[in-house]
Amino acid sequence: MKFHTRKWVKPGDLNPNGTLFGGKLLAWIDEEAALYTVVQLENRKTVTAYMSEISFTASAGQGDIVEIGMDVVKFGESSITLTCQVRNMMTRETILTVDKIIMVNLDKNGKPTPHGKTQKEFVKDRL
Repeated sequence: MKFHTRKWVKPGDLNPNGTLFGGKLLAWIDEEAALYTVVQLENRKTVTAYMSEISFTASAGQGDIVEIGMDVVKFGESSITLTCQVRNMMTRETILTVDKIIMVNLDKNGKPTPHGKTQKEFVKDRL
């Protein structure tokens, strides 16, 4: 899995316990899944349809750097299924994994539409 994004945990990202607020991390994951999907499907109109159960196994505190990794599990007709791992770069601990995130490709009217992709592509290969 490649870790495409790093986030610096700042004071506004903390919960009352002084650790990274789970809702903030889920927002970062959702944004990264959307960005990853836009690049893979070459379409800015995508939405999150499903995110599987998650379980926090470690935490991050102020000043820590969190890395978010995404990978493709499969391509559907109008969807792409991703997996995600988040780790604390400072402690090397996995904070959480999301086994399945389903993103859907939309047409200009906001309806699911086939994307025609069957395998992961890298931007450098398109140039």
